[in-house]
Amino acid sequence: MPGESNGTRVIALVGPAGAGKTSLAEALLYASGTTDRQGSVANGSSIGDSSAEARSRGGSTETNLLNFTYLGDRYAIVDAPGSIGFAADAARAIAASDVAIVVVDPDPARAALAAPALRMLDELGIPHLLFVNRIDQAHGRIRDLLSALQPMSVSPLIARQIPIREGDKVTGFVDIALERAFHYVPGKPSERIELPADLAEREAQARTQLLEQLADHDDTLLEQLLMDEVPEPGTIFADLRRETGDNLGVSVLFGSAHNGWGVRRLLKALRHEAPGPASTARRLGVEKPSMYVFKIYHGGSVGRLALARTLGGPVRENSDFTSSGGEQGRLGALFSVQGDKTAKVAQVQDGDIAAVAKVDGVRSGDWLGEASLPPPVDLDLPSRNCALAIEPADRKDDVKLSGALARILEEDAALSLEQDEASHEMRLRGVNDEHLKTTLAKLKRRYGVEVKYRSPTIGYRESIRRPVTQRGRHKKQSGGHGQYGDVIIEIRPLGRGEGFRFEERIHGGAIPKQWIPAVEQGARDAMLKGPLGFPVVDVGVTLTDGSYHSVDSSELAFRLAGRLAMQEALEQAAPHLLEPVQKLVLVTPASSTSRVSSAVAGRRGQILGMAPRDGWAGWDRIDALVPEAELDGLEAELRSLSQGLASYEAEFDHLAELNGHLAEKVVQQVAEPA
Repeated sequence: MPGESNGTRVIALVGPAGAGKTSLAEALLYASGTTDRQGSVANGSSIGDSSAEARSRGGSTETNLLNFTYLGDRYAIVDAPGSIGFAADAARAIAASDVAIVVVDPDPARAALAAPALRMLDELGIPHLLFVNRIDQAHGRIRDLLSALQPMSVSPLIARQIPIREGDKVTGFVDIALERAFHYVPGKPSERIELPADLAEREAQARTQLLEQLADHDDTLLEQLLMDEVPEPGTIFADLRRETGDNLGVSVLFGSAHNGWGVRRLLKALRHEAPGPASTARRLGVEKPSMYVFKIYHGGSVGRLALARTLGGPVRENSDFTSSGGEQGRLGALFSVQGDKTAKVAQVQDGDIAAVAKVDGVRSGDWLGEASLPPPVDLDLPSRNCALAIEPADRKDDVKLSGALARILEEDAALSLEQDEASHEMRLRGVNDEHLKTTLAKLKRRYGVEVKYRSPTIGYRESIRRPVTQRGRHKKQSGGHGQYGDVIIEIRPLGRGEGFRFEERIHGGAIPKQWIPAVEQGARDAMLKGPLGFPVVDVGVTLTDGSYHSVDSSELAFRLAGRLAMQEALEQAAPHLLEPVQKLVLVTPASSTSRVSSAVAGRRGQILGMAPRDGWAGWDRIDALVPEAELDGLEAELRSLSQGLASYEAEFDHLAELNGHLAEKVVQQVAEPA
């Protein structure tokens, strides 16, 4: 019996970068008869990864959306990028999927790469299977791979197959549930063969283990096993369907997407065991026909499109809707999506993924439907640890760049744009350097905007060490009314983080009260750039005395006098440099902890603590303080030290004094002419 099949089932392909997810998507299209030849990522003939950025990179930079039909059932594929820099692009689509296939490499040494995907699916409660790709390149034992993967999965891994080998090459498999053996045929369905005699004992052990795992949640099956009764195949497959749908177990199959090995067996498992849109609707709280917008896309002749999953029933174009943000409107044209191609449709069925036009106020993460909408979907997006200061290569492109960035940011939830007030830099912030460089390439290709970029200016500050009393007098006579302002101020260092404090102790009307605020503003003016070339912080100023002229004094004169006094006082108050220090929370596989710690220490970092990562077996958490100036390139270094798995979150913690040759180098760089 097929599994829940009403409506279109959405399958998310997740897993580490380079595992072969897009190749598996192409293999599924070919094996189902959707395409007449299997596309290849390597030679650029794939339906997925069709953008210029993905082609040049040789890997996914955006989510691929594909559709196919198999034995009368409709399926949609969400092929998610594996690289951390692009993972956020598919996060919302994955959350609304019915089932996920975690694609992994057969090498046990690379098993840890699957940890983030497995943990995400467990936290979201998404049923999933595991597909071991490139089995033709496997040299180790599948049992060793599963042993390495099991600590990363909340649910037990259920081995569904054992390999048949000729020498050190895998040439087929034994389906444990069916008790049948098959020989791989490249590009064609596997051929059934007799069970090799030397595998009979191994197959019996594997089948016993499979049945015992299923019996953990089936008392009837447990009783049959205790009575040495042979369960019916229907009982076994019904249990496998329940194990998958209820997240009680994770079926493990293997094959080779490139050769088409094991792909049809995977399709059969999806057809018989994968839950459908009704299950996802219950999980997400959908009661009436609704559309979940997981991405906004700008491009092509159709303009702005909202990519959405339909749940709870079919939806027609021109239907009235209310969005999560309270906007009311009417759906525009509806389109089916196949790679970078769209086709207009009048109605989308339950479970379909579709593109919706003319819903301009709708944002990614919105639900569209009747007034009673499902709750928001909570997601943890990766931290934006990398930033570039950007500007158009041609100043005439200012407006063009602004519009292009607005569209790019709407498409990519992992990007943000900020304007730094101190440096006047426009900063594009993303997950990592690869993420940002790809975004800039997209700006040039899609919108024709060439962008200059550099590392952002570090937010150095300066302060003082000792108190100083200083007079400032501004006097100017140029015919008619002159300018006269005379002030005496005391400045003193404040505690770190106290900012700026202004007081006055004027007696006897030495300075009229209406001009005292101008003195304060003059002092603030001088603090914008101190004697070392940076904004000044943590200084207290007291106005103690001064004098004025009944005709020539003015607000401007006292502001200039205050600024002059402050400038001269700061130079005499032992100015020193302060650098911003970030608080980092790093997570890493325990096998890489020592290397990650050394990398942090080598960047003048201070390790505050280290402990096992909560809920992640075999992972550690490191808390540290690291100067902001040392963060450049840290994300890439951590990836190189941990098979791409270590990551961190950073936030400003405090300003720390910087002395010696490092401080001299910073000051010298500012003093040098541009």
